[in-house]
Amino acid sequence: MRLLNTRPGRFVPAFLLAALAFGLPVAAMAQGQPQAAQPPISVEPVPSELELAKLLWSTMTAVHHANLSGNYSVLRDISSPGFQVVNNAARLGEVFASIRESRVDLSSALLLAPTYTEPPSVAEPGVIRVRGYFGLRPTALFFDFFFQWVEGRWRLHGVSISPQAIASQEAPERGRNSTR
Repeated sequence: MRLLNTRPGRFVPAFLLAALAFGLPVAAMAQGQPQAAQPPISVEPVPSELELAKLLWSTMTAVHHANLSGNYSVLRDISSPGFQVVNNAARLGEVFASIRESRVDLSSALLLAPTYTEPPSVAEPGVIRVRGYFGLRPTALFFDFFFQWVEGRWRLHGVSISPQAIASQEAPERGRNSTR
């Protein structure tokens, strides 16, 4: 076995360096076992339930911070390119004016897991749609979000947030507080 010097006083077997360089499983290489075929890595992963919840919570937080500051440029900048083209910061301020003026605390959504009114679905290639609500009392926060897979991560592509009295269990129509 040939050893390569990586740092003074440290030697690594050459086959381990080759295995690591090509992403091969070292255990299989060391034992001389054939590798099992690996499924191809998805270009557009399906988010897990926890990943979906994190997307929803981070979106609600971003809108909440934009409402508090009156500055919607960060919300716009972290969104998909298509969202950015259609929405400037001033337009987003107009879209969320009624929520901002009503002083609804969107950060309360962080206290609960989302409830989905329908299963998350593929709206179009590279875009998922997630609809549901955070069952806060007395005012639930209904949402209808679109996320687009862009440069290795899901980014906001469309948003609708509608605070409603908890007695109303039906999902709202896309209304004043929505943009896509």
